[in-house]
Amino acid sequence: MTIVISKPDKNKTRQRRHARVRGKISGTAERPRLNVYRSNKNIYAQVIDDVEGVTLASASTLDSEVSGNNKTEKAASVGEVVAKRAAEKKISDVVFDRGGYLYHGRVQALAEAARENGLKF
Repeated sequence: MTIVISKPDKNKTRQRRHARVRGKISGTAERPRLNVYRSNKNIYAQVIDDVEGVTLASASTLDSEVSGNNKTEKAASVGEVVAKRAAEKKISDVVFDRGGYLYHGRVQALAEAARENGLKF
């Protein structure tokens, strides 16, 4: 008799966590939502007004302005770029949406760099 132990799908649990958090937080024009999406290769950040359903500013590791030697440094660079692009649109206060990811590593680096460059959350 063999017992099969199934591991939970990490992305599915992250999506459930994200949906739970999204039920509680929402971005407005005065205080939009800074959303983070992390793939294996890249990281993406968007400043979103959920009332209008529009993206006000965005940045990712695919942008030419982003630099770094490893994924964490690139994530910090994305945080810096998205903060500068938000500042150009006169956005200083945001709600941070970590997308169901743990506040650690690349997500933390992006958040701290965005804070250092003028975003308040």
